Amino acid sequence: MNRAGTTPASDTFSFGSWLFLRSLALIHFIAFTSAWIQLNGLIGPHGLLPAQPFFHAVQEQLGAAAYYQLPSLCWIFGAGKFLPALCAAGGALSLLLFAGIAPAPCLALLWAAYLSLCGAGQVFFNFQWDALLLETTLLAIFLAPWSLLPLWRAPAPPRVARWLLVWLFFRLMFLSGLVKLTSGDPTWRNLSALTIHYETQPLPTQFAWFVHQLPGWFHRASCAGMFVIELIAPFCLFAPRAFRHRAALLIAILMLLIALTGNYTFFNLLTLALCLPCLDDAWWTSACPRFARILLSSDRLWPPRVSQSLVDTLFDATAGVCHAPRWVLGAVAALVIPFTVLQALPSVTRRPVLPELLGALVNGVAPFRSLNNYGLFAVMTNPRLELIFEGSDDGRDWRAYEFPDKPGDLAHRPTWVAPHQPRLDWQLWFAALGSPAQNRWVLHLCEHLLRGTPDVLALFATNPFAQKPPRFVRVVRYEYHFTDPATRARSGQWWRRTPLDFYVQPASLK
Repeated sequence: MNRAGTTPASDTFSFGSWLFLRSLALIHFIAFTSAWIQLNGLIGPHGLLPAQPFFHAVQEQLGAAAYYQLPSLCWIFGAGKFLPALCAAGGALSLLLFAGIAPAPCLALLWAAYLSLCGAGQVFFNFQWDALLLETTLLAIFLAPWSLLPLWRAPAPPRVARWLLVWLFFRLMFLSGLVKLTSGDPTWRNLSALTIHYETQPLPTQFAWFVHQLPGWFHRASCAGMFVIELIAPFCLFAPRAFRHRAALLIAILMLLIALTGNYTFFNLLTLALCLPCLDDAWWTSACPRFARILLSSDRLWPPRVSQSLVDTLFDATAGVCHAPRWVLGAVAALVIPFTVLQALPSVTRRPVLPELLGALVNGVAPFRSLNNYGLFAVMTNPRLELIFEGSDDGRDWRAYEFPDKPGDLAHRPTWVAPHQPRLDWQLWFAALGSPAQNRWVLHLCEHLLRGTPDVLALFATNPFAQKPPRFVRVVRYEYHFTDPATRARSGQWWRRTPLDFYVQPASLK
C-alpha cells in the first residue's frame, strides 16, 4: 500500500484480468462456432461417429458409472438435435461473457457445455487445446466477479485465482519444453527438429514453406531460442515485474511465430490470453493509457444508467464486487497445485512415480478433462504421411477427393485457416501414422463415400463424383515433402510425394 492507502498499479492486475475474460469469451465463440459447422459430418446422426449410439454403447458397457466417466448434458437432453443447440448456447454465453454480463455463471455454463461437446465428439474433440480450454475456463470461474450486470470499472481479481492461472500458464509452457528433452528424440537434443517440423506438422501454412527453405543454422538457432523461452521464461513468471513482463512478451512472440507457420486452431490465442493476467496495471497504463485509465480510474463500479438500488436488490454490492470466498479459493489451490505437480512427475522423470496414488487421483479427475498434463510435439514426426481417398467407377480410373486444408493436390497452396479447426483434416494426420485397425472410423469414412452421404461429403473441398457415388473406394498412403524454390517456380507445385502402400485396399459396398 502507498501513503494514500491504495495499492500501487504495479501490484494490481485489474485490466489484464478484465481483458483476459473478454479474450476467453472470444475463444469460446470461435470454438463453438467452428464445431457447429462440422457437427453433422463428424458426430451427427449420419456422420462418421454418431454421438447418440456412442452414448448408448458407453451406458451398456459401464452401466451407472457411465454418467461419471463421460460427464455430459447429452445424458439429459440426448445427442441428436441437442448438440447444435448446445453450440448455439455456447455462442450466446460467449457473447454475454464478452459483454460482462454474469461472467462467473457464464463461465461455469461454458465449461459444462464444452465438456459435454468434447465427450460427444470422441476422437474429433480430444486435442490438447480442448483440454486447455476446459481447464482455463474452470480456473477463470474463480477469477471472474459474481456480478449480474456489466461493470463500468475493471475490478481487482482475487490474488489466489490469478496465481492459479499463472500456474497453469507455467505448466503449459515449461512442460512443453521439458517433454521434448525427456522424450529421447534426438532431433530435439541436437537442435535439428525445426529442419523438418515445418513440412511435417499437421496443417502448415504457406509461410511454413518459405521458412522451411531457410538454412540449417537458422533452424538450429530458432530451436535453441524456443528452448530458452519454454524452459527458462516460465520461471520468470514468478519473478519481479520486469522479468515477468519480459517473459510474458517473449512467450507471446513465440505464439505469434507459431501461428504464422502452423494452423493450431485457437491454441495460440488461448496461450496469448494467458499472458494477459501476467501484465500489471502499470504496464497496461503505459501501453494503452487512454483505454486502461477509463477502466482503472473510474469511481463508478456500474454503468451510469444502472441504478445502484437495482444492483443492491440483485446481490450484496456493499463490498463493491463479489468474488469466490477466500476459503473456496484456498481449497481449490490446495487441490490443483499438488495434483498437477504429481501428474507432471512422470514427464520429468520418465519412470513411474507414486503409481497407485497417482493412478487413483488421475482416474477420479480425468473424466472432467480440467486438470491436465501438457506437452506438444514431444517426439518429432518424420516423414510426413498423408492419406489420399480415391474413388472409381471401373476400378481403373481413380479420382481423388480433396480436403479443404489437408495436403492433397500437389499444386494446392497450404492454407491459413486458424483459429478454425477442420477436425477431420487434423485427425487424418494422426490416422496416417497408424493403421486402419487403430482408426476404424477411416473405414466408416470410406463407406460414407461409397454411399454419397451428404453430411460427410460437406467436410470435403471437392467431390469428383457429384452425380452419383463411386463403385469403388481406396485409400493410398503417400510420403509428402515440400518442394524447393526451383521446382515450385517451374511447376507451381508446393508439394512432392511418393506412394508407399494401400492404407485401405480398393473396396465396394458389396
